[in-house]
Amino acid sequence: MEPGPAPLDDQEDYPDPDLRESAPEPAPLTSHGPARVIAVANQKGGVGKTTSTINLGACLAEYGRRVLLVDFDPQGALSVGLGVQPHHLERTIHNLLIDAGTKIDEVIIPTKVPGMDLLPSNIDLSAAEVQLVSEVGREQALGRAIRPVLAQYDMVLVDCQPSLGLLTINALACAHSVLIPLECEYFSLRGVALLIDTIEKVRDRLNPQLEISGIVATMYDPRTVHTREVRTRVMEAFGDLVFDATINRTVRFPETTVAGEPITRWAPNSAGARAYRQLAREVILREAGGR
Repeated sequence: MEPGPAPLDDQEDYPDPDLRESAPEPAPLTSHGPARVIAVANQKGGVGKTTSTINLGACLAEYGRRVLLVDFDPQGALSVGLGVQPHHLERTIHNLLIDAGTKIDEVIIPTKVPGMDLLPSNIDLSAAEVQLVSEVGREQALGRAIRPVLAQYDMVLVDCQPSLGLLTINALACAHSVLIPLECEYFSLRGVALLIDTIEKVRDRLNPQLEISGIVATMYDPRTVHTREVRTRVMEAFGDLVFDATINRTVRFPETTVAGEPITRWAPNSAGARAYRQLAREVILREAGGR
């Protein structure tokens, strides 16, 4: 009998020989801002949006970029993943959206990663979607909220909720680009068309500058035929939009959630950390011509 697949914690020893290395080490910055706003979005849940937001942000900070992570999901997973207990917070992004007297500097909190801050969220944000419905310019609420600090950062990453509701539309309306994490699974591939259709509608009606930064394959297992085939189909369908960096499935990422730290701090020499550093280099190259 042939041996089965290696355990998940051993998968880092199984690199995919077809994956390409790209994007040079970015040059250090001599000044900061104004920020590029990137919405990390996919209406399907469980595809690695929050994991990608945390770890991409940490890697961008490693490369000298000042980063603001925006938790725009009422579940508060981004905040939890950075060691913050959302239900203990007095102010969150909900206050910023609803209360004109709340200043963004009162809500932003530093993370354990130097150069990376967090705009936290909790379940209160779920009420914002209802409260904003009657507001004038409701699709621009997030853009108005973060505008005062854009000059302080180089990158703002917005972790969107797994839906195409008003909160996600807000993120797309103020973003320069969209990064799409795509699980290497057939049904995830089918859902991307709906997201791209929504992006095109937002570009046409709300935000003419909105672009797709790229698609990053997540939860990839190079040992299975299915994930290899899905990745091949993604590359055939989207071509250069697909990042060379591919995020393998590994138990390291659940461990980092428990630890409340990005993988670059929890397991800095792991394959997952290397993959997100490669993604960060590609994002820098695509977003600002290597800035």
